[in-house]
Amino acid sequence: MDNNTEKQPNNNGMNEGGTPRPPMPPRRRRGPLSWLYGFWIVALVGLFVMPSFTGEGRPQKTDWKSLEKMIVEGDVQKIEVVGDKIAHIWLTKDATAEYRQKPAYNTIPEDKYQFTYNIGNPDIFRTDLALVGEKYGVEVPVPAYEYPTNVWKEVLGWLPMIVLVIFMFIMFRSASRGAAGQNGVMNVGKSRAQVYDKDNANRITFKDVAGLEEAKVEIMEIVDFLRKPEKYRELGGKIPKGALLVGPPGTGKTLLAKAVAGEANVPFFSISGSDFVEMFVGVGASRVRDLFAQAKAKAPCIVFIDEIDAIGRARGKNAGFSGNDERENTLNQLLTEMDGFGTNAGVIVLAATNRVDILDKALMRAGRFDRQIDVGLPELKEREEIFGVHLKKLKLADDVDVKFLAKQTPGFCGADIANVCNEAALIAARHDKKAVDKEDFLAAVDRIIGGLEKKSKIITPAEKRTIAYHEAGHATVSWLLCHANPLVKVTIVPRGRALGAAWYLPEERQITTTEQMMHEMASLLGGRASELLTFGEISTGALNDLERATKMSYAMVSYYGMSDKVGNRSYYDSTGQSDYSFSKPYSEETSVLIDKESKALIDKAFEMATEILTTHKEGLTELAELLLEKEVVFSEDLERIFGERVKCS
Repeated sequence: MDNNTEKQPNNNGMNEGGTPRPPMPPRRRRGPLSWLYGFWIVALVGLFVMPSFTGEGRPQKTDWKSLEKMIVEGDVQKIEVVGDKIAHIWLTKDATAEYRQKPAYNTIPEDKYQFTYNIGNPDIFRTDLALVGEKYGVEVPVPAYEYPTNVWKEVLGWLPMIVLVIFMFIMFRSASRGAAGQNGVMNVGKSRAQVYDKDNANRITFKDVAGLEEAKVEIMEIVDFLRKPEKYRELGGKIPKGALLVGPPGTGKTLLAKAVAGEANVPFFSISGSDFVEMFVGVGASRVRDLFAQAKAKAPCIVFIDEIDAIGRARGKNAGFSGNDERENTLNQLLTEMDGFGTNAGVIVLAATNRVDILDKALMRAGRFDRQIDVGLPELKEREEIFGVHLKKLKLADDVDVKFLAKQTPGFCGADIANVCNEAALIAARHDKKAVDKEDFLAAVDRIIGGLEKKSKIITPAEKRTIAYHEAGHATVSWLLCHANPLVKVTIVPRGRALGAAWYLPEERQITTTEQMMHEMASLLGGRASELLTFGEISTGALNDLERATKMSYAMVSYYGMSDKVGNRSYYDSTGQSDYSFSKPYSEETSVLIDKESKALIDKAFEMATEILTTHKEGLTELAELLLEKEVVFSEDLERIFGERVKCS
């Protein structure tokens, strides 16, 4: 066999030499209209390029003086006026041969018109020709007028109809393709709910939901009914038709609803409230009807509507919510489906919202959403369970304590805790650590609460000293007042928009007394008092402290009735109706009294903070200097300076 002969691949995917055959590159599919594009390109190129290769020449433009000279000398054979704009000048054979001898006209054609002239107006052109004949006594060729058909003008006239036909063809083609799915134009009124059957691989149960113990107990009734409906029906009982999950964002309302479906082992329809709202009239109501029709076909089942406030807002109280509004039509259809003339046996509606105050009263009545299940922020034990779920995915160091982390995150919801765990892992990876340790979690909490550290921010020594004494004042007053929130750490490193910050561990209490609120207010004003006591002047650094203290004092007087002069009166409106009123619910005299009492409370708290800082000025100075040296001070340092924290009896 010749050595130059190429090896041919055999049928089993191997070359003749036994080496694997390289994979054939995939053939590039050409679009269905690529041949049409190519045809037009070739045609245009041929239209403009081919005449230069034919050798026929090109007519040249001329002016009136040259044309007049041609007529007088008898060189013009005929004149054709085309479309009232251009005149084609035909020369005699002898004149054509004579002009082609000249270098300027050697490209004019022989078998067609040789010159073109822009006539402007046909009547004026005809008159000018007659004047030339009379002036020079020559015979002028009579112009012949031609009006050729403008093909492009005809095509452009039919272009809108052609575009409309193509558009209709594409629309109906898309509609036919999407007839079995959700994207077809004919399915615009169909429900967009996602269906999770009992055989779904991503099944979620209550074991996957940490915390929310009280909410689980309430909602377990619905699960038990779906499992054993006969037990309730024998006694004549009826399960609630709907349950509304209410709580702050990130507390796990949607996850709890999925767990209900997983525990009940029934089909679960999940849809967002915004999926009902469309720009087309009647689409939202149509989708509601289709959703409940599908649910009835698979009963018993659960319908979960997330963020129901998108369609359930109170009618007539919202800006832009008129009687002909699409959202109101959708809400009316939802009210009818949940408790109207039709029956929805076996269909239980769950909904979630964090704006229960704006929902329509008709939606909240018994027979629709019979009960509200409060899904609040997790407490200490529940936060431990949530941390336990999210820490399973991380590689942890030995110094990580779940109880410690739960104590460091008061007021955090489940989503915040998940963010803390993820942020801690990112910080550990950024520092090339092999495991996530306690320091990474503390840095993650600081990052989420206070923002990113800005050590590069330019701060003068005088400003840094003022910030140190300001933060030391907060720390000192909060440490020495038993009802104030206990300090965790204080820093003068800028974070976010703050030049310094103090982290506290607030007590998780259900009610607050007047003394407790006064201690918290004094702690807020401790920074301003420290500046005035140390430097004899104040700065703008207490803006956030003053804002919080002012709101707290007004709440004590006008909401909680903690003022002797105002008395046991509250001007708080839990219904939210005050948002739409332009007048206060009290007189001008009462308004003046509220201002005076609020100022009196703030002055009393400021005096309390000043007295404490004056008594412990040496400790304040030592703490401030320690802050200037280390930039971060922990509760252990305060215990060394001031002694063990005072406990209230």
